[in-house]
Amino acid sequence: MRVTANTFPNSLLQQLNSLSQRQNKLQNQAATGQRVQLPEDDPVAMHRVLDLQAEGKAVNQYQRNIARLQEVATDSFTSIKALKTVSDRAREISISADGLKSQDELNIFANEVTQLIKRAVHTVNAKNQGDYLFSGTLSDQAAYVMTTDANGNVTGVTYQGNTTLAESEIASGVTLGPYTIGENNSGSGPRGLITDNRVGADFFNHLISLQNNLLAGNVAAIETTDRANLSQDEDNFLYHLGTNGAIQSRLETTNAIADQRTDTLEVLVSKEADADLAETLVRLNQTQTAYQAALQSAGKILGSSLLDYLR
Repeated sequence: MRVTANTFPNSLLQQLNSLSQRQNKLQNQAATGQRVQLPEDDPVAMHRVLDLQAEGKAVNQYQRNIARLQEVATDSFTSIKALKTVSDRAREISISADGLKSQDELNIFANEVTQLIKRAVHTVNAKNQGDYLFSGTLSDQAAYVMTTDANGNVTGVTYQGNTTLAESEIASGVTLGPYTIGENNSGSGPRGLITDNRVGADFFNHLISLQNNLLAGNVAAIETTDRANLSQDEDNFLYHLGTNGAIQSRLETTNAIADQRTDTLEVLVSKEADADLAETLVRLNQTQTAYQAALQSAGKILGSSLLDYLR
């Protein structure tokens, strides 16, 4: 078999290129700490890294959703608690308005109840980042509108929202919404904060009834009807406070789990992609030694001629 004069130089060049590429790759791994940067570095590991990174992005989005829902839940809790305070005061007035009070005193109570109604309407029309909290998915409009007579007494408070609650994904396949609707008389679905015929809640109408009975001096109606109605409203507010607290607890727990998963994903990606620095340096040293040896051998062989072998 004939060996051409170019056989050795070509083979040497291929060997040197291979050693140079390996050396550059190992130097890059030592500098960056990354073993896998391109698919050809390790296709299987790269596939796993991409899957883990995709999951990490999803977890980060879940956490952003959770942060938004926690903000809404906190603001909702504040508003519901404020409504509970109004309810407490209205019930105190209903108890204080007995047969021993004069009409002037009852009128003073009536004026206070009117102010409580207006305060409650303002509270239930609370917004978060421009969205009304208690209008259901009709969050671009106020939950309630109020009408008054010529004397400033409240004659009606009307709900403008719907009975649908918005939800966001907080984990894979898990959705949750911290929102509360103002009214639901459909007999099914989420419980209304102000009005729900399943539990006898009708806060604004009950307050208007108390206001009107005080103005009319109808103490008997206050004792037999208004007190019991306001008690049902109070129970409904307590229900919503408890539900909101449970949602906040669930959001906090889910966020903690997401934090743990994020840490785990970072470790898993590191195991797949990070270089073992000690091993990389050893391999780099071996490659550099092989490269120098190849250069030295080539120098000796290529520096020889046919006359050197005939001596």
